[in-house]
Amino acid sequence: MSDTVTVLRCARSKLLCKRIRPGEIVPYDETKTFDAWSYTVAGLDNLQELIENLIDAPRCAIVRGALINGLEAKGIRRLKDACPETGDQPTIADVSRRWLALDLEDVPLPSEISATDITACAKIAIGYLPEDLSGARCIAQATAGHGIKPGIRLRLWFWLDRLTTGAELKVWLKDSPADPAVFRPAQLIYTAAPLFEGMPDPLPARLAVLSGAEEVRVPSAEALAPPARLPFKPLPEVNSLAGSRYALAALKAAAARVTTAPVAQRHPTCMYQTRSLGRLVEAGLLARSDVESVMIEALVQSGKPRTEGERVVAWALANPSRAPLPEGVG
Repeated sequence: MSDTVTVLRCARSKLLCKRIRPGEIVPYDETKTFDAWSYTVAGLDNLQELIENLIDAPRCAIVRGALINGLEAKGIRRLKDACPETGDQPTIADVSRRWLALDLEDVPLPSEISATDITACAKIAIGYLPEDLSGARCIAQATAGHGIKPGIRLRLWFWLDRLTTGAELKVWLKDSPADPAVFRPAQLIYTAAPLFEGMPDPLPARLAVLSGAEEVRVPSAEALAPPARLPFKPLPEVNSLAGSRYALAALKAAAARVTTAPVAQRHPTCMYQTRSLGRLVEAGLLARSDVESVMIEALVQSGKPRTEGERVVAWALANPSRAPLPEGVG
């Protein structure tokens, strides 16, 4: 069964690869919009061909998700959900994939193994992954930091025996050093080799292929089902003396909307609701600390990591909605 890979390309003035100079690593350029297209792959051979082309394409990267509107697009943002600030609509859909990209960073490198031996490094890295992935054919690609920073830093590509969701991958690989960020549909997966300025590339080759079974046998969907949500706990008590009846009701309703939001809408719902509450904080009707504690806890209870909840709520309160308060409030 074939699959597709969504390739993105940024503007000519931007680079989606790192630049490495003596004593300095320049990060990827920030870019907001991309041209995009879908590339059909029928197996690991096709995937390898695509990766080999993208290694020398510093303006290109890929995402796990699929384009929502057709097989090509121009000037799009990478959005899985509508943007609450601009109203821009989603462009990337969360889909199941047969191909698997794993990012492994800082896996211990034995002293007897050279970072230039990509095959040997890949075999060591695979030993840190679930046993299902052992013995499978694999494309090993050195990331920008491999050979520059300590440890093994590789991207490993596999072909799976069934379509697998990002949520299943998070369960399957939760105890491994693989970075779960690349399982998100709109997360950039950088494929270009770094550009070296004033120094040679320390690696004679950045790609190696390990032989083995053509497909990885993936555990069943039942085995990779995400754990059931825990029962909701009471949200933090609000102690704000400034809380009017309207403001306290708005805070309670906002938290309820977050805890009951569909999985794909938890983040944008919390963003929208907290920005709206920010108006009440500015008007002195709610204490910022009350909004922070309640909304962070609501997002945590909906299944998001606490650190993500803290970031979302902090940004939303720093950028409150400018819509006027209802008449008679404030």
